[in-house]
Amino acid sequence: MIKFVFMIRRVDRMSSETFVEYHRDQHAPLFTSIPEAARYVRKYTVSHPVPADGYPKPAYDGLTEIWFASWADHDAFFASTNYQELVHPDEARFIDMTSVEVLVTEETTVL
Repeated sequence: MIKFVFMIRRVDRMSSETFVEYHRDQHAPLFTSIPEAARYVRKYTVSHPVPADGYPKPAYDGLTEIWFASWADHDAFFASTNYQELVHPDEARFIDMTSVEVLVTEETTVL
């Protein structure tokens, strides 16, 4: 399983609350609505910081985690017309695209 974690910040003009609402209630349903998501994506999550006393202020406004079974599935998903024309353009509406950090991983279960 190949896992991608996209750490994201909101665009300057958007409040934290509006960012979370848009990411969770607009963008995530758009992402999952395209047939390629059901075909190629094994897991898709969106996460946002919560108050945590004693911890540093979050460096990001949210993260998206996407799992693929293979690089071929990854390539097919991101090359799809539906992703390119529907989902990708929506990202710039709420994400500061210059701030995105990506971590590509393979999971090892320890416990």
